[in-house]
Amino acid sequence: MKGILKTDKLRVEYKGRDFRQGPKVALQGLDLEVNSGEVFGFLGPNGAGKTTTINVLLGFLPPTKGAASLFGIDVRQPIARRRIGYLPEMTYYYKFLTADELLRFYSKIFGLSGAEMDRRIDAVLNLVELQEARKRLIKTYSKGMQQRVGLAQALINNPDLLILDEPTSGLDPVGRMKVRAIIQRLKNEGKTVFFASHELGEVETVCDRVAIIAGGELKAMGKVSDVVAQHGTNLEAAFLDIIGYQPQPI
Repeated sequence: MKGILKTDKLRVEYKGRDFRQGPKVALQGLDLEVNSGEVFGFLGPNGAGKTTTINVLLGFLPPTKGAASLFGIDVRQPIARRRIGYLPEMTYYYKFLTADELLRFYSKIFGLSGAEMDRRIDAVLNLVELQEARKRLIKTYSKGMQQRVGLAQALINNPDLLILDEPTSGLDPVGRMKVRAIIQRLKNEGKTVFFASHELGEVETVCDRVAIIAGGELKAMGKVSDVVAQHGTNLEAAFLDIIGYQPQPI
């Protein structure tokens, strides 16, 4: 396997509001490597540094120290991001558009036109099971449907790597099941999926490997089965053990 997403001793600092307290460290020497064709879960409690890591990978935030690369290219180079699709945790689309209109808009951004555009739009709408609703206004969609149209726009350029930030957040069980099925189909097509999530049951079901961070530091990384075997009876128990969570007595 070939690593297509890497971070090397990645460190990110933010300036604190109080200059006397010094900078806030969001990431402390993070080393990650995601292989081609795998589904990789990126886990951690709130404030652990997951979204900061994704922002560095997308070129939204420069690292303070260390490096990050996509397909062997430094993430600070725009060409590194041509082969990725991204779904943010909080999606906002123009609700007065239909799914078809939205995808045509994103297709043009990626330089698609004519028959190629039509083919890609049909393909992604079929994948996310929105073909029948393509002419409906997005404002009439359920939360799950809006999340799936978000996945469709992230896939319109046929990316080799998909980066998802909490893709099942706020979805009901049926919505989570459909997103999980989409991720599995993408894996079967040879795509690489890197996603941050709090839904540990989903992660345990679909991921090949996981990384767990806390306080901006990597605490564990490996095959899901290996992490579970070393730390707990299931991924949730392993996660709580790894981050050092101690339940308060009732």
